[in-house]
Amino acid sequence: MSEPALRVEGLRVAFDHPLGKVQAVDDVSFDLAPGERFGLAGESGSGKSTLALSILRMIKPPGRIEAGEVWLAGTRLADLDEEGMRAVRLADIALVPQGSMNSLNPVLRIGQQIADAFADHELGLTRGEEKLRIAALLVAVGLSDSVARMYPHELSGGMKQRACIAIATCLRPKVIIADEPTSALDVVVQRQVMATLARVQQELAATVILVGHDIGLMAQFVDRLGVMYAGRLVEVAPIAEIITRSRHPYTQALIAALPSLETRGALAGIPGLAPLLRDLPGGCAFHPRCTLATDRCRTEKPKLRDIDEAQVACHLA
Repeated sequence: MSEPALRVEGLRVAFDHPLGKVQAVDDVSFDLAPGERFGLAGESGSGKSTLALSILRMIKPPGRIEAGEVWLAGTRLADLDEEGMRAVRLADIALVPQGSMNSLNPVLRIGQQIADAFADHELGLTRGEEKLRIAALLVAVGLSDSVARMYPHELSGGMKQRACIAIATCLRPKVIIADEPTSALDVVVQRQVMATLARVQQELAATVILVGHDIGLMAQFVDRLGVMYAGRLVEVAPIAEIITRSRHPYTQALIAALPSLETRGALAGIPGLAPLLRDLPGGCAFHPRCTLATDRCRTEKPKLRDIDEAQVACHLA
């Protein structure tokens, strides 16, 4: 068996708050194979984006990584100093950010922003080589090479997101983390952006972590899905298993909430609200919203355990 492209072991991330510690990520572990597409889904506040940023060691105070390890193709990232970690970002593991408008520098042309990435990693390209590589990157994500001379405000939302993909993949990383890359786009542009990400991923043979809350979008893109609730992974399984035979009540509720072209009627929501991460209920964090909860669910926190091809954190699974 080949070495995992990315391995996360027992990761815990907390934020200090005047009213108490917020446990944003609680003992999360998973392995990703080379070239795998892995999804992280869940409601807002479930810890998905915090987990993604902690893998990149981009958690800032008052947040901190309390425990756990991240291995990138055999390299333990905790062993790297800040300069070593900066060299790894973009070259070996890259982030496609959630808000392209907020992540692109509004006063620099797109080509200059890609060139800055080359300069930061000291590639030593000549001006002509740099221009050719920038043009090739833009064409690879479905943009004209003329976009290199444009500012972010001159681009549409979909074009800005593709420019972010071009920047993230300019050094051909082996792991790409896409944090809700289509959240602010309409459905037509969403499809175009995801097709671009899929094409680039195949060209690089990269592993992708897609963070989002749209299970329908996940079903069209990922190989395997991890469902997060209250900072924990509650189910991990191949996407076909999740859609047709989900085992955790929370995952089942997410699937049931998807709109259907075959069935008309009111959409099914999940009762109640997600708990505050600084004041989680005892036992299973989902039990106050779960129609199947038992006394054991209210007192004993379930562990993630193997069931056939899946991993499930539920006493009833």
